[in-house]
Amino acid sequence: MVGDGLRDAYIRLIGTESLGVRGLSCVVEVENRKVFIDPGLALGYRRSGLLPHPAQVAVGKQVRQRILAELREATDVVMSHFHGDHIPLPDANSYQLKAQQAAPACRTARLWVKGPLGLSDSMLRRRESLGAVLDRQLPNAEGQADGPLTFSLPVLHGRPNTKLGTVMMTRIEGEGTVFVHASDIQFLDGEAVSLIRDWRPDIVLAGRPPLYLPWLLSEQREIAWENTLRLARAVDTLILDHHLLRCEEGLSWLDRLSSETGHRVICAADFMGQPRRLLEAQRERLYEAMPASQG
Repeated sequence: MVGDGLRDAYIRLIGTESLGVRGLSCVVEVENRKVFIDPGLALGYRRSGLLPHPAQVAVGKQVRQRILAELREATDVVMSHFHGDHIPLPDANSYQLKAQQAAPACRTARLWVKGPLGLSDSMLRRRESLGAVLDRQLPNAEGQADGPLTFSLPVLHGRPNTKLGTVMMTRIEGEGTVFVHASDIQFLDGEAVSLIRDWRPDIVLAGRPPLYLPWLLSEQREIAWENTLRLARAVDTLILDHHLLRCEEGLSWLDRLSSETGHRVICAADFMGQPRRLLEAQRERLYEAMPASQG
Protein backbone atom coordinates (compact mmCIF):
# COMPACT_ATOMS: atom_id res chain seq x y z
CA MET A 1 0.00 0.00 0.00
CA VAL A 2 0.97 3.64 -0.28
CA GLY A 3 1.78 5.40 2.98
CA ASP A 4 4.70 6.91 4.83
CA GLY A 5 7.09 4.15 3.84
CA LEU A 6 7.60 1.31 6.32
CA ARG A 7 5.72 3.11 9.11
CA ASP A 8 2.36 2.46 7.45
CA ALA A 9 3.18 -0.80 5.69
CA TYR A 10 1.54 -3.05 8.26
CA ILE A 11 -1.85 -1.25 8.30
CA ARG A 12 -4.42 -2.12 5.63
CA LEU A 13 -7.82 -0.44 5.54
CA ILE A 14 -10.43 -2.79 4.06
CA GLY A 15 -13.92 -1.29 3.98
CA THR A 16 -15.01 2.29 4.70
CA GLU A 17 -17.25 4.87 3.09
CA SER A 18 -14.40 6.33 1.01
CA LEU A 19 -13.67 2.78 -0.19
CA GLY A 20 -17.28 2.27 -1.33
CA VAL A 21 -19.11 0.61 1.61
CA ARG A 22 -20.27 1.37 5.14
CA GLY A 23 -17.80 0.20 7.77
CA LEU A 24 -14.47 0.86 9.46
CA SER A 25 -12.62 -2.42 8.98
CA CYS A 26 -8.87 -2.78 8.95
CA VAL A 27 -6.03 -5.26 9.36
CA VAL A 28 -2.88 -4.58 11.38
CA GLU A 29 0.11 -6.92 11.26
CA VAL A 30 2.47 -6.69 14.20
CA GLU A 31 4.77 -9.13 16.08
CA ASN A 32 3.70 -12.17 14.04
CA ARG A 33 0.06 -11.35 14.70
CA LYS A 34 -2.56 -10.38 12.16
CA VAL A 35 -5.27 -8.36 13.87
CA PHE A 36 -8.57 -7.80 12.07
CA ILE A 37 -10.68 -5.02 13.59
CA ASP A 38 -14.42 -4.76 12.89
CA PRO A 39 -14.87 -7.41 10.15
CA GLY A 40 -18.23 -6.19 8.90
CA LEU A 41 -19.77 -4.06 6.18
CA ALA A 42 -23.12 -2.77 5.01
CA LEU A 43 -24.77 -0.66 2.35
CA GLY A 44 -27.43 1.82 3.42
CA TYR A 45 -30.60 -0.17 2.79
CA ARG A 46 -32.41 2.87 1.45
CA ARG A 47 -31.03 6.30 0.64
CA SER A 48 -33.28 8.97 -0.88
CA GLY A 49 -35.82 6.20 -1.32
CA LEU A 50 -33.40 4.13 -3.40
CA LEU A 51 -31.97 0.69 -2.76
CA PRO A 52 -28.19 0.33 -3.27
CA HIS A 53 -27.20 0.80 -6.91
CA PRO A 54 -25.76 -2.28 -8.68
CA ALA A 55 -22.37 -0.52 -8.74
CA GLN A 56 -22.48 -0.34 -4.94
CA VAL A 57 -23.56 -3.97 -4.71
CA ALA A 58 -20.58 -5.00 -6.85
CA VAL A 59 -18.12 -3.11 -4.65
CA GLY A 60 -19.80 -4.52 -1.55
CA LYS A 61 -19.28 -8.05 -2.89
CA GLN A 62 -15.58 -7.37 -3.49
CA VAL A 63 -15.11 -6.01 0.04
CA ARG A 64 -17.04 -8.92 1.56
CA GLN A 65 -14.79 -11.40 -0.24
CA ARG A 66 -11.70 -9.59 0.94
CA ILE A 67 -12.92 -9.54 4.54
CA LEU A 68 -13.44 -13.31 4.44
CA ALA A 69 -10.02 -13.86 2.88
CA GLU A 70 -8.29 -11.71 5.52
CA LEU A 71 -10.26 -13.38 8.32
CA ARG A 72 -8.97 -16.80 7.31
CA GLU A 73 -5.43 -15.64 8.12
CA ALA A 74 -6.22 -13.52 11.21
CA THR A 75 -4.69 -14.46 14.56
CA ASP A 76 -6.87 -11.92 16.41
CA VAL A 77 -10.35 -10.55 15.68
CA VAL A 78 -11.61 -7.38 17.39
CA MET A 79 -15.25 -6.28 17.52
CA SER A 80 -15.70 -2.71 18.75
CA HIS A 81 -19.51 -2.89 19.00
CA PHE A 82 -22.45 -4.73 17.51
CA HIS A 83 -23.83 -2.62 14.67
CA GLY A 84 -24.27 -4.40 11.36
CA ASP A 85 -21.56 -2.47 9.50
CA HIS A 86 -18.91 -3.59 12.02
CA ILE A 87 -19.50 -7.29 12.64
CA PRO A 88 -20.70 -10.41 10.81
CA LEU A 89 -24.43 -10.76 11.48
CA PRO A 90 -26.47 -13.88 12.23
CA ASP A 91 -29.43 -12.22 10.49
CA ALA A 92 -27.55 -10.29 7.79
CA ASN A 93 -29.35 -8.79 4.83
CA SER A 94 -27.97 -9.27 1.33
CA TYR A 95 -25.72 -6.20 1.65
CA GLN A 96 -24.01 -7.28 4.89
CA LEU A 97 -21.68 -10.11 5.96
CA LYS A 98 -23.33 -13.28 7.25
CA ALA A 99 -21.91 -14.61 10.51
CA GLN A 100 -22.38 -18.11 9.10
CA GLN A 101 -19.85 -17.27 6.36
CA ALA A 102 -17.36 -15.81 8.82
CA ALA A 103 -17.72 -18.54 11.44
CA PRO A 104 -15.11 -21.00 10.07
CA ALA A 105 -12.47 -18.27 9.99
CA CYS A 106 -13.32 -17.11 13.53
CA ARG A 107 -13.06 -20.54 15.16
CA THR A 108 -9.32 -20.40 15.89
CA ALA A 109 -8.51 -16.68 16.15
CA ARG A 110 -8.29 -14.94 19.50
CA LEU A 111 -11.46 -12.90 20.00
CA TRP A 112 -11.45 -9.43 21.60
CA VAL A 113 -15.01 -8.25 21.93
CA LYS A 114 -16.85 -5.30 23.41
CA GLY A 115 -18.55 -6.27 26.65
CA PRO A 116 -22.22 -5.89 27.58
CA LEU A 117 -21.93 -2.52 29.35
CA GLY A 118 -23.77 0.19 27.46
CA LEU A 119 -25.51 -2.18 25.05
CA SER A 120 -29.24 -1.99 24.37
CA ASP A 121 -31.38 -5.08 24.80
CA SER A 122 -31.35 -5.68 21.04
CA MET A 123 -27.56 -5.42 20.91
CA LEU A 124 -27.22 -7.78 23.87
CA ARG A 125 -29.35 -10.31 22.00
CA ARG A 126 -27.22 -9.80 18.89
CA ARG A 127 -24.06 -10.39 20.92
CA GLU A 128 -25.52 -13.64 22.25
CA SER A 129 -26.69 -14.74 18.81
CA LEU A 130 -23.30 -14.05 17.26
CA GLY A 131 -21.58 -16.16 19.90
CA ALA A 132 -23.99 -19.00 19.15
CA VAL A 133 -23.29 -18.89 15.41
CA LEU A 134 -19.52 -18.70 15.96
CA ASP A 135 -19.89 -21.49 18.54
CA ARG A 136 -17.64 -19.58 20.92
CA GLN A 137 -17.82 -17.51 24.04
CA LEU A 138 -17.38 -13.80 23.26
CA PRO A 139 -15.01 -12.57 25.99
CA ASN A 140 -15.23 -9.01 27.28
CA ALA A 141 -11.98 -7.33 26.17
CA GLU A 142 -12.71 -3.89 27.62
CA GLY A 143 -9.81 -2.63 29.73
CA GLN A 144 -7.67 -5.63 28.75
CA ALA A 145 -4.15 -5.70 27.29
CA ASP A 146 -2.24 -8.47 25.53
CA GLY A 147 1.22 -7.91 24.04
CA PRO A 148 0.92 -5.07 21.50
CA LEU A 149 -2.87 -4.80 21.99
CA THR A 150 -4.70 -2.58 24.47
CA PHE A 151 -8.46 -2.09 24.65
CA SER A 152 -10.32 0.84 26.15
CA LEU A 153 -13.08 0.79 28.68
CA PRO A 154 -16.45 1.72 27.10
CA VAL A 155 -16.65 5.15 25.46
CA LEU A 156 -19.72 6.83 24.02
CA HIS A 157 -21.00 5.99 20.56
CA GLY A 158 -21.52 9.62 19.60
CA ARG A 159 -23.79 11.70 21.83
CA PRO A 160 -24.55 10.94 25.48
CA ASN A 161 -28.00 9.73 26.55
CA THR A 162 -28.92 7.92 23.34
CA LYS A 163 -29.76 4.31 22.51
CA LEU A 164 -26.50 4.03 20.58
CA GLY A 165 -24.68 3.12 23.79
CA THR A 166 -20.92 2.58 23.92
CA VAL A 167 -18.03 1.24 21.85
CA MET A 168 -14.54 -0.12 22.52
CA MET A 169 -11.38 1.44 21.09
CA THR A 170 -8.17 -0.45 20.23
CA ARG A 171 -4.52 0.58 20.58
CA ILE A 172 -1.81 -1.38 18.74
CA GLU A 173 1.90 -0.69 19.19
CA GLY A 174 4.61 -2.04 16.92
CA GLU A 175 7.27 -1.24 14.35
CA GLY A 176 7.89 2.12 16.04
CA THR A 177 4.29 3.21 15.48
CA VAL A 178 1.20 3.41 17.68
CA PHE A 179 -2.08 2.92 15.83
CA VAL A 180 -5.51 3.57 17.34
CA HIS A 181 -8.85 2.37 15.95
CA ALA A 182 -11.58 4.62 17.38
CA SER A 183 -14.77 3.21 15.97
CA ASP A 184 -17.88 5.43 15.87
CA ILE A 185 -16.82 7.89 18.59
CA GLN A 186 -18.07 10.68 16.29
CA PHE A 187 -16.09 13.27 18.31
CA LEU A 188 -19.23 14.41 20.11
CA ASP A 189 -17.77 13.67 23.57
CA GLY A 190 -14.35 14.87 24.69
CA GLU A 191 -13.56 11.94 26.98
CA ALA A 192 -12.74 9.55 24.14
CA VAL A 193 -10.50 12.16 22.51
CA SER A 194 -8.62 12.67 25.78
CA LEU A 195 -8.05 8.93 26.10
CA ILE A 196 -6.73 8.68 22.55
CA ARG A 197 -4.32 11.56 23.19
CA ASP A 198 -3.12 9.86 26.38
CA TRP A 199 -2.32 6.77 24.29
CA ARG A 200 0.12 8.93 22.26
CA PRO A 201 -0.71 7.51 18.82
CA ASP A 202 1.02 8.23 15.54
CA ILE A 203 -1.93 7.14 13.37
CA VAL A 204 -5.62 7.21 14.29
CA LEU A 205 -8.54 5.77 12.30
CA ALA A 206 -11.84 7.19 13.53
CA GLY A 207 -15.46 7.74 12.59
CA ARG A 208 -16.62 11.35 12.45
CA PRO A 209 -20.16 12.69 13.02
CA PRO A 210 -22.95 11.94 10.52
CA LEU A 211 -23.22 15.30 8.78
CA TYR A 212 -25.87 13.87 6.46
CA LEU A 213 -28.41 13.35 9.28
CA PRO A 214 -30.79 16.22 10.10
CA TRP A 215 -30.62 15.72 13.89
CA LEU A 216 -26.97 16.88 14.01
CA LEU A 217 -27.35 20.44 15.27
CA SER A 218 -24.92 23.28 14.58
CA GLU A 219 -23.86 23.19 18.22
CA GLN A 220 -22.97 19.50 17.92
CA ARG A 221 -21.07 20.16 14.71
CA GLU A 222 -19.01 22.75 16.57
CA ILE A 223 -18.31 20.34 19.43
CA ALA A 224 -17.19 17.69 16.94
CA TRP A 225 -15.03 20.21 15.10
CA GLU A 226 -13.23 21.37 18.26
CA ASN A 227 -12.68 17.82 19.51
CA THR A 228 -11.29 16.76 16.14
CA LEU A 229 -8.96 19.76 16.02
CA ARG A 230 -7.67 18.78 19.45
CA LEU A 231 -6.85 15.28 18.24
CA ALA A 232 -5.53 16.31 14.81
CA ARG A 233 -2.96 18.59 16.48
CA ALA A 234 -1.69 15.66 18.58
CA VAL A 235 -1.14 12.99 15.90
CA ASP A 236 0.92 12.71 12.73
CA THR A 237 -1.85 11.08 10.66
CA LEU A 238 -5.56 11.29 11.38
CA ILE A 239 -7.75 9.13 9.12
CA LEU A 240 -11.38 10.28 9.25
CA ASP A 241 -14.03 8.25 7.47
CA HIS A 242 -17.21 6.25 8.06
CA HIS A 243 -20.27 8.42 8.90
CA LEU A 244 -18.43 11.59 7.85
CA LEU A 245 -18.20 10.48 4.22
CA ARG A 246 -21.79 9.46 3.73
CA CYS A 247 -22.04 12.94 2.24
CA GLU A 248 -19.52 14.88 0.17
CA GLU A 249 -19.50 17.74 2.65
CA GLY A 250 -17.23 15.54 4.75
CA LEU A 251 -14.39 15.99 2.26
CA SER A 252 -14.27 19.71 3.00
CA TRP A 253 -13.84 18.90 6.70
CA LEU A 254 -10.70 16.91 5.86
CA ASP A 255 -9.22 19.80 3.91
CA ARG A 256 -10.06 22.39 6.57
CA LEU A 257 -8.65 20.27 9.40
CA SER A 258 -5.44 19.61 7.51
CA SER A 259 -5.08 23.30 6.66
CA GLU A 260 -5.69 24.50 10.22
CA THR A 261 -3.45 21.96 11.93
CA GLY A 262 -0.71 21.47 9.36
CA HIS A 263 -0.99 17.72 10.02
CA ARG A 264 -2.03 14.88 7.74
CA VAL A 265 -5.84 14.59 7.87
CA ILE A 266 -7.08 12.18 5.21
CA CYS A 267 -9.69 9.51 4.44
CA ALA A 268 -9.12 5.77 4.19
CA ALA A 269 -8.87 5.83 0.38
CA ASP A 270 -6.12 8.47 0.59
CA PHE A 271 -4.20 6.37 3.12
CA MET A 272 -4.43 3.33 0.87
CA GLY A 273 -3.47 5.26 -2.26
CA GLN A 274 -6.80 4.48 -3.91
CA PRO A 275 -9.41 6.70 -5.61
CA ARG A 276 -12.11 8.09 -3.34
CA ARG A 277 -15.34 6.14 -3.98
CA LEU A 278 -18.07 7.87 -1.99
CA LEU A 279 -20.75 5.64 -3.49
CA GLU A 280 -23.12 6.05 -0.55
CA ALA A 281 -23.08 9.82 -0.98
CA GLN A 282 -23.47 9.51 -4.75
CA ARG A 283 -26.34 7.02 -4.91
CA GLU A 284 -28.79 9.35 -6.67
CA ARG A 285 -26.16 10.31 -9.25
CA LEU A 286 -25.32 6.65 -9.83
CA TYR A 287 -28.95 5.97 -10.73
CA GLU A 288 -29.00 9.02 -13.02
CA ALA A 289 -25.78 8.03 -14.79
CA MET A 290 -26.52 4.28 -14.90
CA PRO A 291 -30.29 3.69 -14.67
CA ALA A 292 -31.27 0.44 -12.98
CA SER A 293 -34.63 -0.98 -11.98
CA GLN A 294 -35.33 -1.18 -8.24
CA GLY A 295 -34.97 -4.65 -6.80
